[in-house]
Amino acid sequence: METIFGNVQGLKSSQLKQLQRLYHQRISGDCITTTDFAQRLAAISTEINQPVCVYINRRGQVIRVGVGTPRQTQIPPLELPRYGAERLSGIRCLSTHLKSEPPTEAALTAMALQRLDALVVLNITGGGFTKRGGGSTGYVKEAYLAHLVANSKQLVATQSSGMSVPDAIMCSNISPPLSLDALADQDFLNLVEGLEEEFSREFVAQDVDADHDRVLIVGVLTENTNPQQFQDIIVELTRLVDTAGGTVLQVLQQKRSRIHPQTVIGEGKVQEAALTAQTLGANLVVFDRDLSPSQVRNLEAQIGVRVVDRTEVILDIFAQRAQSGAGKLQVELAQLEYMMPRLAGRGQSMSRLGGGIGTRGPGETKLETERRAIQKRISRLQQEVNQLQAHRCRLRQRRQHREVPSVALVGYTNAGKSTLLNALTNSEVYTADQLFATLDPTTRRLMLPHAETGAPQETLMTDTVGFIHELPASLMDAFRATLEEVTEADALLHLVDLSHPAWLSHIRSVRDILAQMPITPGPALVAFNKIDQVSSETLALAREEFPLAVFISASQRLGLETLRQRLSLLIEYAVGDD
Repeated sequence: METIFGNVQGLKSSQLKQLQRLYHQRISGDCITTTDFAQRLAAISTEINQPVCVYINRRGQVIRVGVGTPRQTQIPPLELPRYGAERLSGIRCLSTHLKSEPPTEAALTAMALQRLDALVVLNITGGGFTKRGGGSTGYVKEAYLAHLVANSKQLVATQSSGMSVPDAIMCSNISPPLSLDALADQDFLNLVEGLEEEFSREFVAQDVDADHDRVLIVGVLTENTNPQQFQDIIVELTRLVDTAGGTVLQVLQQKRSRIHPQTVIGEGKVQEAALTAQTLGANLVVFDRDLSPSQVRNLEAQIGVRVVDRTEVILDIFAQRAQSGAGKLQVELAQLEYMMPRLAGRGQSMSRLGGGIGTRGPGETKLETERRAIQKRISRLQQEVNQLQAHRCRLRQRRQHREVPSVALVGYTNAGKSTLLNALTNSEVYTADQLFATLDPTTRRLMLPHAETGAPQETLMTDTVGFIHELPASLMDAFRATLEEVTEADALLHLVDLSHPAWLSHIRSVRDILAQMPITPGPALVAFNKIDQVSSETLALAREEFPLAVFISASQRLGLETLRQRLSLLIEYAVGDD
């Protein structure tokens, strides 16, 4: 039996059968609708006193019948045909409307979300009128024909009927009121072919790079985050997406008192995100916070494109940047731990091995097999990470036996740590103006003047992975072997990018992460980098807040001699304490 979607409660069985019979109708491919079909649809809508929507493909077959408005009965994005940005969906909607008015904003939005070939709104009289010879056949008072239009990279609104339509959301051309005969005479195939040629010209002109994700960023400002912190998070996420190889097309923001448990953002904003992704041709939506597996599934079902969170973007960057075997090992471990709870459409309830009501079944499912394989792999990787820790521990003991002091270079990502290491030790560690340009810890020999005698003293300096605001817990666990370099060092050099607007927030983030270490790190010296790129006011504020800090420019080699002397004093203090 054919399914009737939408609000069918209270309908009689005879009325449901009338709706189901619509599935057996066939309309010629070159016309939008026939007069008889439109009148029949309007008669059913009048009888049940509710709007009715019928969705028809280009072969003239009815593929969906719904009771409700176009917004209430729209086809979920994941069930629509997957065409390119230059194509329409191949589906048109005929919708009855109980009031005598043009298509509503919600109806036009639903049309844009589904990329419908056309939307026909049939305004019905409510009771019909009798023609000469008997029979109530005049149920349709007037009809409107709406379709999408393209203009440059953005879909825009035009109105040939002189109506007031919100121009920020709509992307349609709406006809003046039409009679059914005029509507039936429309050359539908010519209309659709012309529209798709227009879309093709506009979207080809964008020269979309298929190798790059086209990204829509969504951020939520809650009560426990101030507006400046929120903007810093959004800017950082934009840089993360850029570092991962994506192109940010637009940022959507919403202010909420609390996160929506199912979709993070409200229903209206989800619709806006779906329409924006559709309009701009985005193939990825990135949220500014961690998402639960169910939230990802709900959002993807409603938006129609892949949805990821901030942690997944960071994991992707780490996977691209890891060079050494140890780094790749730790990245894989972090990815698998992140993937585990996201394996299943229904999580643990899909397991047939748990016991209890609803879990008993014929045996192990494919999901269970995948979960078991990943758990085995995680156990093996954790063993290898433990071996890696043991190996590094032996190296550290060997250095300590030789009584060579060590300094760990820490700081927010892109603070210039690798550039400073190169400048101090004449090395050639990879550097770039990117987040997480280097992941693997790099140790180099650094000659410093002894604090008391001035004689050259050998010191080891280790460049560690950059920290970031709210470092994902899975990364903290997976990279514990790397971060142990921090806890085992005699002293820390905390490098800060003073040219970044959120430098104070960066300092707090780094200190928060250091405070979570299982072993308290040694004493730290704060060094402000990139002083050649900051104003005198910022410099004065930093000197006032951190009077004991050192101010340098690693790229311009400014203040490095002062830094060497202060490092010598720091090491003397740290080793002397031991």
